[in-house]
Amino acid sequence: MKELILLIIGLILIVKAADVLVTASSSLALRFNVPKMLVALTIMAFGTCAPEMAISFQSVQNGDGQIAFANVVGSTIVNVFLIIGLAALVRPIKVKHATIKKELPILFLITSVFSILMLDRLFDPFTRNVFSRPDGLVLILFFSVFVSYLIGLVRKGADTNNSNDIKYGPIMSILLILLSLLITIFSSDLIVDNAVILANELNVSKKIITMLIIVIGTSLPELVMTVTSARKGEFDMAVGNIVGTNIFNICVVLGLPVVIYGNVGLGGFNFVDILVVFLSSFCLYAFAKSEKTISRKEALIMLGIFIVYYVYLFV
Repeated sequence: MKELILLIIGLILIVKAADVLVTASSSLALRFNVPKMLVALTIMAFGTCAPEMAISFQSVQNGDGQIAFANVVGSTIVNVFLIIGLAALVRPIKVKHATIKKELPILFLITSVFSILMLDRLFDPFTRNVFSRPDGLVLILFFSVFVSYLIGLVRKGADTNNSNDIKYGPIMSILLILLSLLITIFSSDLIVDNAVILANELNVSKKIITMLIIVIGTSLPELVMTVTSARKGEFDMAVGNIVGTNIFNICVVLGLPVVIYGNVGLGGFNFVDILVVFLSSFCLYAFAKSEKTISRKEALIMLGIFIVYYVYLFV
């Protein structure tokens, strides 16, 4: 019970720290007249993924790579099937033509490559599935291409910044950024250590603990932001938030620690996990392309896939 309480405290701290990090970083960037689009696609993406990134680094460094992998796989699945599903159930999501033509195909490509990189045994039956440094480098390369695309978008249509968006002054912003990063590092250590202890005490895999408690806990900010955006008709924000977060999660949150610390074994994952990861981006693209709207019917399909998959994890 003590480990579960400490894990929950860690989740609360890390989510709050990420919220402060986003606000302070945005204030600092806007103060120096950085375009809001670039702020949203970089600082906001990093901020909402900061909990996952800290947990991934901490777990891979500690030799608990399964937690890092489950964290990214779970977040990718939850972000689409649960969060977009709930948002579209509240209000059908209209998707812009440009998003269908560019951003969603990029996410689909990156998710497909990620899925293929997880299938070592498919190409060599005598080897075990491992996520290696070369795999991580491939993801970082794809992310650099995505960043180049974003920079091109900003150059085409930079917007003007509103002083009302600046919540903190420069000195306060810097202090809050440093404080939130320290809290994030401390919280990630607390989460990973207690998740490992909890998994051992309950005699369940680290994958289950991660995908049930850590993934759902760290996805709460995205859940609230996306559902609220859909309810208000801010469809670009609802879809863009998930697309950017999933790309950042796959390419950086997993790719970077693997490149730095080395290989991660995928012993706890099988073809079903890989298939659901692939389906997440495929369904998002296919449903968005159909009539350029993710309907309530399609939302129910997404939520159904999420429920079936999570039931499968426990049987």
